[in-house]
Amino acid sequence: MMVTRFYIFSFMALCLISLIALNLGSVSISLFSFTQNDLQILLEARAPRILMAILIGSLLASSGVVIQSVFANPIADPYIIGIASSATLGAVIAYMLGLNDAFFGVMGFIFCAVFTLLIFSISKGIGITTLLIIGIALSAFIGSFSTFYIYLIGEDSFRIVAWLMGDLGGSNWNRIFLLCIPLVLSIALFYYHRETLNILLSGDDEARSLGVDTLKIKKQLLIVASLSVGFCVGFSGIIGFVGLIVPHIIRIALGSSNHQFLLPLSFLVGGLFLLICDTLGRTIIAPTQIPIGVITAFIGSPIFLYLALKRGH
Repeated sequence: MMVTRFYIFSFMALCLISLIALNLGSVSISLFSFTQNDLQILLEARAPRILMAILIGSLLASSGVVIQSVFANPIADPYIIGIASSATLGAVIAYMLGLNDAFFGVMGFIFCAVFTLLIFSISKGIGITTLLIIGIALSAFIGSFSTFYIYLIGEDSFRIVAWLMGDLGGSNWNRIFLLCIPLVLSIALFYYHRETLNILLSGDDEARSLGVDTLKIKKQLLIVASLSVGFCVGFSGIIGFVGLIVPHIIRIALGSSNHQFLLPLSFLVGGLFLLICDTLGRTIIAPTQIPIGVITAFIGSPIFLYLALKRGH
């Protein structure tokens, strides 16, 4: 019953915040003076941005859940272990080559998948501290290439820098359609393997004794998580800590790590969380917009430090 109520609450809160964000973003729209221009603003600017925030938040949060389970580490996150940086490099290269929107996500996915599998292959038998150090080092190495390419871009580099800080200003219906591809795949695969993810929490030896091909399953899950992260970074830049914060909020609320509930609730609350962050970024010092990555980092960094220190004790 408690879980059912939480589902209902999450859905209602998501709808409510969506309406609030819509009204904050388009004050001129009202029931009594709805013009053709208002409709155009609603359909071409406000609605796509709201949906992009929800979709990206959902994808990042659910990917965070899976990455934490695969690496058997509660503070693993696409941003923290450096996976997002590889997706950034792919997207920057796609931009330099003059490719269209779809290839931003495709290139981000390819680079992200390769880097994720590399991290996974060298993570066996090492502790969280070593994993974080490796992730930071590789992220800095890959980031140097992104920085160099941004330097080569020249006058348009400011647009790339703003995008790197997390930006939903380029939201459109084409990107939303493309994001539905990783969304459907991740929902299907992650939830299909919900029981396997629960088993993985007990360790690889226990999972293998129950007939689970841990290496194969983990690689499948990481590739789909990379698809999600790659497209998210390709379309919105680096938005950190969503995959860290949301799963922990859900675990605390449920008092459990059961993926049967953790995964769908992470989809819902992840979208809600990022929509709130985007609304704050657009309204705190309006008309100037704060990049959404700045908002999530401001909220997520203290939580990460708390979790890291708590785990250290």
